[in-house]
Amino acid sequence: MTKPSDTPPDRLSTNPASPHFDQEKLQRGIGIRFKGSERHDVEEYSISEGWIRVALGKKVDRHGNPLTLKLSGPVEAWFESGGDRGEDADAEAN
Repeated sequence: MTKPSDTPPDRLSTNPASPHFDQEKLQRGIGIRFKGSERHDVEEYSISEGWIRVALGKKVDRHGNPLTLKLSGPVEAWFESGGDRGEDADAEAN
C-alpha cells in the first residue's frame, strides 16, 4: 500500500465539473493561507499562479454554480489530515 503524498496539488477545485477536481484530496482536507491569513471559503486555488477563487456571497449563475471572485496574491496549501503539517503546527504552538 502506498503512502499518500504530503504535498497538496498545485491547483485544486471544489467544483466536480472542473478538470482540477480531486475528491480523494478534498476528503483529506486542504488548508489555505492567502496573504498571511487562513481562508475557509476557497472554491479553487493555484499556488504557482498565485490566486484563489472565493464564492461571491450566495449568488449563483444560471446553471446554479456559485459566482466566484478571483483574488491574486501568495497562496500556501497543506493537508489538514493524513500528513505531518497538523502535527508540526501543534508542536509549534506548545
